[in-house]
Amino acid sequence: MRGITRTVALVAGISSVALLAAACGGGNSGSTTSSSAGGKTGGAVTVRGCNPQNPLIPSNTTETCGGNVLDAITAKLVHYNPETGAPENDIADKISSTDNQNFTVTLKKGYKFSDGTEVKAHNFVDAWNYAAYGPNAQSSGYFMEPIEGFGATQCTGTGTDPCAGAGKAKSNKLTGLAVKDDYTFTIKTTEKVSNMAVRLGYSAFAPLPDSFAKDPAAYGEKPVGAGPYKLDSWTKNTEIKLSKFAGYSGKFGGKLDNITFKIYQDEEAAYNDVIANQLDVTDQVPSSAMIDDKYKTDLPDRNANKAVGVIQTITFAPTKVDPNYADPKIRQAISMAIDRPTIIKQIFNNTRKPATGWVSPVVDGYKANQCGEWCTFDAAKAKAKLAEAGGFKGGKMTLAYNADSSHKAWTEATCNSIKTSLGVDCVATPVVDFATFRTQIASRKMKGMFRTGWQMDYPSIENFLAPIFKTGASSNDGDYSNPEFDKLLNEAASQTDPAQANAKYQQAEALLANDMPSIPMWYSTATFGWSNKVTGVKITAFGTIDFSSLALK
Repeated sequence: MRGITRTVALVAGISSVALLAAACGGGNSGSTTSSSAGGKTGGAVTVRGCNPQNPLIPSNTTETCGGNVLDAITAKLVHYNPETGAPENDIADKISSTDNQNFTVTLKKGYKFSDGTEVKAHNFVDAWNYAAYGPNAQSSGYFMEPIEGFGATQCTGTGTDPCAGAGKAKSNKLTGLAVKDDYTFTIKTTEKVSNMAVRLGYSAFAPLPDSFAKDPAAYGEKPVGAGPYKLDSWTKNTEIKLSKFAGYSGKFGGKLDNITFKIYQDEEAAYNDVIANQLDVTDQVPSSAMIDDKYKTDLPDRNANKAVGVIQTITFAPTKVDPNYADPKIRQAISMAIDRPTIIKQIFNNTRKPATGWVSPVVDGYKANQCGEWCTFDAAKAKAKLAEAGGFKGGKMTLAYNADSSHKAWTEATCNSIKTSLGVDCVATPVVDFATFRTQIASRKMKGMFRTGWQMDYPSIENFLAPIFKTGASSNDGDYSNPEFDKLLNEAASQTDPAQANAKYQQAEALLANDMPSIPMWYSTATFGWSNKVTGVKITAFGTIDFSSLALK
C-alpha cells in the first residue's frame, strides 16, 4: 500500500480473463456512496493533499500522498473501475496469454504523454527495466520480480552499498521483456503467475516518456504522464497544481479544468476548511467528527462512506532494532490486550470493522478469523500469555504515529487498553509528519511499535501478503522472514487455478498468526466530505477520489 500506502488494477488475456474476474469478485462489498452525478464541465477544485515521501516517479512512490497525484496524471495498461475495482483496459488494447507465463501486450495507438510524444511499447519496457534495476533503488522495483531476468538486475553485495564491487547487478535489463514493434511487447515470467495481469494497473507499471532517461531527478519534480491531467507546479509543503491534459485520448478523463492538492499538516484543518467551503474535497474526516456521526451534521448531504481495500495494523520494529518484542508470545499478548470493538465504537463511531486477519474482506480469497484468538480481546488471556513469555523487559511500550493525520486518539486508546490489560505502561508517540515517520521506519530507526496501514495496490489477496511480509519485500517494515511463508507464496503464484492460488495464500496468511509480525486492527472504510460547490464525488474501491466524476455544480 502505499503506506497507508496504497495501496491498486488489472487486465486480461485468453486465460487471464477468468483470473481478473475472480480477483475482483469481492471488490464491491462496500456500499456505493457518492453525491449525485452530473455537474458542469470545466472549472477548478481543491482537494486535501499531503507531503509526498519521495519525488514523483511512479516506480518509487508507495504512499498515498504522492500516489494520489500520480493517479491523476498517469495512465497504465489497465484502469480500475472506480466503484468496483474491476479491471478495464486503458492503454492496453489487448493482453493475451495461453499459459499465464508468456503474455503479449498490444497497445492502442494515439495515446500521448503530456509532453506530446506518443506512448509506445518501448516506453513500458524501458520504465519497467528502470524500476527493476537494483542500483536505481526504486521502492516498487519488486513489482517486476515475476518477470524473467529480475535476479540479474539485483545487487548481491552486503554492507552499506550492496551494488558495489562484486555485488554489482549483472544486467540492467529484464530478459523477460521484448519490444516487437511500436505497439506490441511481450512479457515472460520466470514461473506461471496466477494474477500477473491483475497487477498491471498499479502505478509502478506506468510508462515513462523518453525524456525521463535524460534527467530522472527533474522528472521526479515535474512528472510527465499519459493520464487525463498534467502537473503544472509543485510548491513544497503548500500545493500541487494540475490542469487538464488537452491531448488525452483515453476514456477515463475528467470534467474539471484544474485540480489543486492543498497540502495540510492537520486533518482537522482540512475538515474545517471543507465545512467553511474553503476546501472542496477531503478524503480524511478526523476521528473527532466521527463521534455520534458529527460529520453528517457538519456536512449534511456533503459526505460519503464506503468500505475499501484498506487495513490498519500495528507493526513491531525489527528484532535487530528493538529486541524487546521479538517473542511472538509478547506480540500475541499485546494483540489480545487491545479492545478493538470499544475503540472502534468510541473513536470511529463503528465506521471500522475489527480485523480478524491480515487480508481485507473486499478482495477475493479473503478468509475470516485467520488471526484466531490472538485478535480477540481477552485481558486475562493476554496477561497470562505475557507471563508465559516471561514478561516485558523493555520498561514501557511505545506506539508511534504520524501527527499530521488523525491517529492520536486511537493510538492513545490502544495504549490505554494495553496498559490496563497487561499492567505495562504504553505511550502513544507522535512523529511530526508522514514523510518523517516513514523515513524513520524505512531507515530502521523506529523502535517499539508503530502504526501501519495498507491500501491495496490491486484487488488480490496476494497484495495484502507478499509486499508486506515476504522476505526482503519493500514494504516489509518489520523485516519479517519465514521460509515456509515465502514458499507458500511462491506456490500460490504458480497456480493457474484462482481457487487453488487463493488456498495457498490462505495457508500462508495462517502462518502469520504464529509469528504475529503485525497486529491486525481493523478493516477500514473511507469517509469523504466536500464543499457545496462540487458534485459527483465518488470513493474508489481503493479509498481515493475518482477524478473522472468530480465536477462543479
